Amino acid sequence: MTAARDGEPFDIRTGLPASELRALKQRTTWYVLAQEYIDQRWDRTPGNTRRTLADALATITPAFVEPEHMSYAPRELRRALYSWAFNKRAWRQDPPEEWQAALDWLQRHSLPVSELTEPDVLRQGLDALCRKVDGAAAAAKTVKRKKAAVNEVFGVAVERGYFTQNPLSGLRWSAPEVADEVDPDCVPNPEQVGRLLAAVRALPGRGPHLYAFFGCMYYAAMRPAEVIHLQKSQCRLPASGWGLLNLKGGVVTAGKEWTNDGAVHEVHSEATGGQGDEAGAHPAGAGAHAARAHREFRCRTRWTSVPQCSGKLRRSFRVRDHMGTCA
Repeated sequence: MTAARDGEPFDIRTGLPASELRALKQRTTWYVLAQEYIDQRWDRTPGNTRRTLADALATITPAFVEPEHMSYAPRELRRALYSWAFNKRAWRQDPPEEWQAALDWLQRHSLPVSELTEPDVLRQGLDALCRKVDGAAAAAKTVKRKKAAVNEVFGVAVERGYFTQNPLSGLRWSAPEVADEVDPDCVPNPEQVGRLLAAVRALPGRGPHLYAFFGCMYYAAMRPAEVIHLQKSQCRLPASGWGLLNLKGGVVTAGKEWTNDGAVHEVHSEATGGQGDEAGAHPAGAGAHAARAHREFRCRTRWTSVPQCSGKLRRSFRVRDHMGTCA
């Protein structure tokens, strides 16, 4: 009656006021909530993202336990969470006995969702993202990636009625700063790149292939995954003058434990544009690597054929005017 007088909405399925239903949901533990998220997200998520989510959740989940029960073997627990609890593909079989013992312990002592609105509890979890399993500091980019994954879990929890708002919003906590600056002394100039590529090309066996691989990365600002996936049919390479590469995606190493078919690699479509659109890098001289927004690139090169293998492009090139010049 109080909820009705206050104008509080009621859940149609259960007939309960929203606040009472939320209180019931908040009895759910973080461990169960995290597994529900993995179950919901798995089928529409590429393998590499699945692995990233599992890594983030396996890092923060041991920190969201009852304070008096934070002494379980960290390596064993982290491995059980990463390799089984947050890997839906592994659910087809029961976990090994030692992992099952760790997960049973976690299920008993994982914090209820209601306690994850406390700032100190959240900071404890986020601080865990900043450490490796051996206690050493994690890289700033790793922390940033894991926090983004955890934030996504909380966001979905809001949608599902566990919270009225994301508990991480407005939390006073600072992640390690990511160093985005590039030391000019560590960046080779065009002349040095030319010598490096020439040395690579002279290597026996795969030298010519690696020459083309690193050459595409430097002159066309391509990602390694894009170069690996490059097919002969995607290349318009005249004997002289301008060439055009039509990028349609890349090959990403995900790991056989995280893909649907058990393959180590996955092919991802290009992130920008529609299917079949040309994508690539904007030509900008020595700064071509920084301009990924444009969808076509043309580098002033002359290409010559080298042996092909399994339909993959194996081509090398020489710059016609001077190294790294793009129009």
